[in-house]
Amino acid sequence: MTQPSARQPDPDIFLYDTMQRQKVRFTPTTPGRVGMYLCGPTVYSDAHLGHAKKEVAFDVIRRALMHFGYAVRYVTNVTDVGHLQNDSDDGEDKLLARARLERLEPMEVADKYFWSFVRDMDALNVLKPSINPRATGHIPEQIALIEELIERGHAYEANGSVYFDVRSWPEYGKLSGRKLDDQEEGTREEVREEKRDPRDFALWKRAESGHIMRWESPWGVGFPGWHIECSAMSLKYLGEGFDIHGGGLDLQFPHHEAEIAQSEAAGHAFARYWMHNNMLTIGGEKMSKSKGNFTTVQDVLAAHDPMVVRFLLVSSHYRSVTEFSDAAFESARSGYRRLAEALHEVERRLPGAPDRADPALLARTQAHTREFEDALRDDFNTPRVIAALFGLTTDVNAALNAGPVGREALEAARDAYRTLGGDVLGLFAEGAAERQDDAGVVDALMDLVLKARQNYRLNKQYAQADELRDTLSAVGVTVEDTKEGPRWRR
Repeated sequence: MTQPSARQPDPDIFLYDTMQRQKVRFTPTTPGRVGMYLCGPTVYSDAHLGHAKKEVAFDVIRRALMHFGYAVRYVTNVTDVGHLQNDSDDGEDKLLARARLERLEPMEVADKYFWSFVRDMDALNVLKPSINPRATGHIPEQIALIEELIERGHAYEANGSVYFDVRSWPEYGKLSGRKLDDQEEGTREEVREEKRDPRDFALWKRAESGHIMRWESPWGVGFPGWHIECSAMSLKYLGEGFDIHGGGLDLQFPHHEAEIAQSEAAGHAFARYWMHNNMLTIGGEKMSKSKGNFTTVQDVLAAHDPMVVRFLLVSSHYRSVTEFSDAAFESARSGYRRLAEALHEVERRLPGAPDRADPALLARTQAHTREFEDALRDDFNTPRVIAALFGLTTDVNAALNAGPVGREALEAARDAYRTLGGDVLGLFAEGAAERQDDAGVVDALMDLVLKARQNYRLNKQYAQADELRDTLSAVGVTVEDTKEGPRWRR
């Protein structure tokens, strides 16, 4: 369990609960402790930007709860079996499809992309989960939960597969607000004749001949459906009626709806608060493989500092759409550099700071800290949080430009940056401020290089201009000539 700050748990945190469709006061089951479950990755390919938004959003929520004095047990699953193409009950397992493509064993694929995911999240300064269970490691727990559902009359076996009987649970649809009779039948999958109702979903699937990932069960050889793993693992590690269940908005239906139905129908109190992050767009369009704007985290990190990427992600509210574009990155780079440079300058001046009071800056720092924390309490409103940090930066820079600042005020400002911007927002990872200093030098040098190349072109010295461009290209820097003038990118 991740340890909290030394303060007493804050009772005035409000979050938006998807189930209740409003902001509500957060009250944990156990005073001072929070059990939190996040739907993790399906490890069959590299993480994309949508994963980054979800992971960073809930990482900030976790960090904020710790900042407010709560001990947090943070559980994130790893889906390494049972997630079929198109999220349906038919088709091929995504891991098997990738294994066939890469000529690897399924668990080789799972390990390869799990560790790739871990590296990406480490780069983005996402804290590791308290517990990171895999679906394949919890087959007995999933089978036991399915047996409970069959015993209670909420699931049935058909030809070696087991399905949840949605008609047996009238509350199915309460999270998404979808009434069962209004749900279209067979719109995302070919309806299987063995189902009693087309909307029933698979808890256990019969393994056809040639299906590599397979386990013995009371219903024959097979593998678990996608939804059952999260119920089994969240209940195992967080217990009945745990506090927060999180995930992307796209998982609200059917995945989270199915989790609630199968858990509660089996007699288990499930998550008390539901939180969902919104989607990510690129150039104004939702990221999608079919639209050709699918971008991996690794591609983004190859072009941008990880802390700039994280800054862009936390600059929008977790329930709002986040836009990834050149202009958004440029704004994020500028904004993050401003904060990092202010922190760096405060730390640079501290050793020689006079040992005297500076009440004006100290009072302003305390005021901005209150603004920051008030924004966090209001459904983790990170845009307002960022605004408070910029307000602090404006006052810090004004004080530094006016003359020597007292040690106490500088220490308070440093602590505010490190605690609020670092510990809570996760922005100042080790070496990040130094990277921003380096980035500033690089930007200045590149401006000179581009001006020199432009002068060569104006003077028709094309060979020299091309030589500059080719030299940059050899070290991984691309120069693009646009209507607004030349620009460069790594």
